[in-house]
Amino acid sequence: MPPTVDKGRFPSSGRRWAAALLLAALAGCATAGKTPSYPLTGDPLVDGPRAIAEGPERDRVLWECRMAAAALRRGRWDVAKSSLDDALARISHIYGPDKSARKARSLFHKEARKTFVGEPYERVMAWYYRGILYWRDGEPDNARACFRSAQLMDADAETHAYAADYVLLDYLDGLATMKLGGDGMDMIRRAKKHARLAIPPDPDPRANVLCFIEYGKGPVKYAAGDYKEQLRFKPGYSKAKEVMVRVDGKAAHVGPYDDLYFQATTRGGRVMDYVLGRKAVFKSTADTVGDAALITGAALAVNRKTDEAGLALLAAGAVSKILAAAAQPQADTRMWDNLPLYLTFAAFRLPPGAYQASFEFLDADRKPFPELTKIVKFRVPADGRDTVLFVSDQSLSPQEQ
Repeated sequence: MPPTVDKGRFPSSGRRWAAALLLAALAGCATAGKTPSYPLTGDPLVDGPRAIAEGPERDRVLWECRMAAAALRRGRWDVAKSSLDDALARISHIYGPDKSARKARSLFHKEARKTFVGEPYERVMAWYYRGILYWRDGEPDNARACFRSAQLMDADAETHAYAADYVLLDYLDGLATMKLGGDGMDMIRRAKKHARLAIPPDPDPRANVLCFIEYGKGPVKYAAGDYKEQLRFKPGYSKAKEVMVRVDGKAAHVGPYDDLYFQATTRGGRVMDYVLGRKAVFKSTADTVGDAALITGAALAVNRKTDEAGLALLAAGAVSKILAAAAQPQADTRMWDNLPLYLTFAAFRLPPGAYQASFEFLDADRKPFPELTKIVKFRVPADGRDTVLFVSDQSLSPQEQ
């Protein structure tokens, strides 16, 4: 007959404690769940609406951001605006109390189970894109507010030198301020001070054709560490290094003002990094304790004099192993995966009329990649309103804006 354990030798409080641990472990396993999979086409404007309608609500903002970037590159301004407006409203709301964020901090829930709001560089880009659309609609004041909100997303870097250091955001803040009748030179000087790559020129407040340009593929998130508890970034890539813009006999040769890989990797530690580190320590400790208890318990259980203690250790070891398996220290690697690597800008002063601009993306020797050249047709109105062009190396071409 199998050996029996005298329940009288184990205090009821100890049995309740063990039962509670088992229930917690099983609950953790049950709530981990699996993210539903969807057949994806690779086109965010096709995949996004379906994922929002059928997928988990926690991924809604992620898909709206992806849709916005794709829509901008195809000139679908209304889709970009509605996607960003909803995403930014949800991001702002989630900065308050959020049940999914609290759950993500618990031992038995993955960080990826929380509502997606993105890392700071991703939130910056949502505000940046919305600012471009406001300016395109003739609202430079709202555009400036968006660029300032974007800088705030980057304001809490662990190292102060990297806080709110986007060159283009300060530059656009200064230019918008000048156009609104203010003195924006402080922001222009700040932009030049932070410039690591290309240094922007002094702006022309009377320039009425504003070219927002992006190119390359942005940084890629991945999880590192023994338990994938560390969020890391792989560098982005761009074969183009600079851009030549030509319109009406004028030309502007511009390099990158901001690098999103640099921005992603100069933030310093996150609060969640501490939480995930604590989870990883718990998982490692529980796993080690479980191994030790199982080995010792097995050795004691074969001896009649110590079999009861051995069975107790085996039970405790099993609980510890279950808890270790249920702990979820993995970093959240969901990402806004169609962001660019580089951001830059060019501006021209043109009289009213119809124009065609070319955007050539250049290699390190300043030779163009013909397959990346974009042609944009546009009109400068006679009412004095600025004409805003948005161009990516992934934009449709030719395109009328």
